Amino acid sequence: MELRPMRNETDYQEALREIELLFNAAPNTPEYDRLDVLSTLVEAYEKKHIPIAIPDPIAAIDYYMETRGWSRIDLESCLGSPARVSEVLSLDTPHA
Repeated sequence: MELRPMRNETDYQEALREIELLFNAAPNTPEYDRLDVLSTLVEAYEKKHIPIAIPDPIAAIDYYMETRGWSRIDLESCLGSPARVSEVLSLDTPHA
């Protein structure tokens, strides 16, 4: 892939494929430098074309727990008590 600005989804996908191939490049090599430049280009493209919405805080906690296989009991060490866990997870905010 020729290094150039990403102007469309095709350019973006091509860069992602190449990044995947270069992902384990050793530092201080031409491959690593290419990975660094491509990553910067992809980051700039994503900032401009793929906005990430700020998640609902409770939905973010639910997601974090789910992806780690945590239960409410696991949050007790962070929040202090079962009552506090229930209070936090049942706040009146719109979440899935």
